[in-house]
Amino acid sequence: MSAFNPGRRQWLKSSAAAGGAAAAGTLLSGTKTVADTMAAESATAAAPDAPSTMNVLLRVNGRDHQLMVDPRITLLDALRERLHLTGAKKGCDQGQCGACTVLVDGRRIVSCLTLAVMQEGREITTIEGLGTPAKLHPMQAAFVRHDGFQCGFCTPGQICSAVAMLEEVKAGVPSHVTADLTRAASPTAQECRERMSGNLCRCGAYSNIQDAIAEVAGVRR
Repeated sequence: MSAFNPGRRQWLKSSAAAGGAAAAGTLLSGTKTVADTMAAESATAAAPDAPSTMNVLLRVNGRDHQLMVDPRITLLDALRERLHLTGAKKGCDQGQCGACTVLVDGRRIVSCLTLAVMQEGREITTIEGLGTPAKLHPMQAAFVRHDGFQCGFCTPGQICSAVAMLEEVKAGVPSHVTADLTRAASPTAQECRERMSGNLCRCGAYSNIQDAIAEVAGVRR
């Protein structure tokens, strides 16, 4: 039998060509599938999957404010940038200096650590809502009399915190230094220093601040 078999060789060539074409077709088909998948994923990623703003009703200093806000905006930024109430200051922006302290339902909070949408339906009071230049809140007047500020940057937070702090004492809320938990706390100098320790004064006006608080509390230093 001859080794040369044109029929078998031709069949092998045809098979190889057909296989290569099939492989190339599969590869191209696969490439197209990957490209189509990537394009679809890009389109999905580009499409927003959640609303970028939310409607929120904030009640600040006795007035209602309907706002469309980014749900990630802090209460501090909403007050300063949307309502233009710039009394609360942005200090550390980490809840450590107390310069942004405001009152929510009468309790003091650092407004840089809470979202505006979380305070809907609550009564928010800023330094602008405590008193007016013509009719100061007793704590504001005491700070003026005792010069309880130097640069003044921390003063709004100090005053808001002091107002709520005295209410905490009246309500019998103990602090870390309250010795007898069975008796009502009193606004002693030690209690005031401990309870105001979350408000930092870079200028060091602590003694004057404490004089102002003591006057409003009706205690002697």
